[in-house]
Amino acid sequence: MASMALRLPTAQLCKTARPSSFRPSLRCAQQQMRWLATPTVHPVTQKNTGTAMVFLNMGGPSTLDEVGDFLSRLFADADLIPLGRLQNYLGPLISKRRTPKIQKQYDAIGGGSPIRKWSEYQCEEMCKILDQISPETAPHKPYVAFRYANPLTEEMYRKLLADGFGNGKGGRAVAFTQYPQYSCSTTGSSLNELWKWRQRLEGKAGPTEDGSDGTIRWSVIDRWPTHPGLVEAFARNIEEKLAEYPEQRRKDVVLLFSAHSLPMSVVNRGDPYPQEIGATVQAVMQRLNFSNPYRLCYQSQVGPQPWLGPQTQTSVEEYIHKGQKDLVLIPIAFTSDHIETLYELDQEVIGESGHPDTVKRVESLNGNPVFIKALADLAKEHLDSGLACSHQNSLRCPGCKSERCAASKKFFAGQEILPGH
Repeated sequence: MASMALRLPTAQLCKTARPSSFRPSLRCAQQQMRWLATPTVHPVTQKNTGTAMVFLNMGGPSTLDEVGDFLSRLFADADLIPLGRLQNYLGPLISKRRTPKIQKQYDAIGGGSPIRKWSEYQCEEMCKILDQISPETAPHKPYVAFRYANPLTEEMYRKLLADGFGNGKGGRAVAFTQYPQYSCSTTGSSLNELWKWRQRLEGKAGPTEDGSDGTIRWSVIDRWPTHPGLVEAFARNIEEKLAEYPEQRRKDVVLLFSAHSLPMSVVNRGDPYPQEIGATVQAVMQRLNFSNPYRLCYQSQVGPQPWLGPQTQTSVEEYIHKGQKDLVLIPIAFTSDHIETLYELDQEVIGESGHPDTVKRVESLNGNPVFIKALADLAKEHLDSGLACSHQNSLRCPGCKSERCAASKKFFAGQEILPGH
């Protein structure tokens, strides 16, 4: 999943304009105002035509043969790995070079990523609950859109149209990110891709005030780092893992929350990911009444540039060196198993620790019924709220220079659905 994307230095290519006269300076100022503008978030209601629930995620190759295409798409994404003018040249070279190594990793976890299986299961089960607790927006139809693996965003969108959404028929769809903590490189990239295919397949003109154009009305669940159901699901999994340690040692087990790292160049641009990761950790520890000592660390860092730290594997090694061998790893940024949990944490971090009996990992959320119910509760809250997206989603990073990001945010913040059920 994300590890292959973020295990390379991020190139920051910037152009600084030198105004030679008043008019270029004015244009520059106007452009900066557009970059920093915060669109108004419009209320959303709907006609009773059913609701498409679309899970957004990065995805992963289901077979070894899909690894090459997965990496090619991943390294072509400038939102995730900005290589500037060299993107089209370096992306294919990097993906081709890394394919054999990544294929071996997927082979070691069974020949492919289970993320599609879990994403489809989670979405289907959530929709079943939604049909019961939110009949006014039923039926709820499950869809999955991956950024770099099948089913791709384009495939999902064409299926929506084939299933009777859009094409003059209107209908409501909810883009539900499966990254609880927002980052421009994950949820942001997925929303940019969704906006791109909306423009290509439904036209560049936005929905009219009376809905006469019949396009799909989108709303977005763009972040949910402290949702009570998410916190409860994590907390229960941690309690179950702590119960495996002898009672006399249990309270001294160190909880190591592990999240995917980001290059500091992305963080310094203003990406909210570190704060939202910290918010999840704090909420989980409050639910646990701070029963154990804990730290937040980051995995998947590669390359010479500074990244968010400390690194997960280094943290485990240093604690063991200090004599602290009772450690529980919690993959706090992921909602299912994939290469980062099954290979990186289980086989690299724990497998190479020398203490697999005392260094353990909590179960991933996967098909956890507490988590599935949390997804349904969160979706119902969103459907009832009438919001097109969170107010936070309409704000761009202070250092953002992407016009595509500006257009995408403006589109999703401006979505409206006609009143009436």
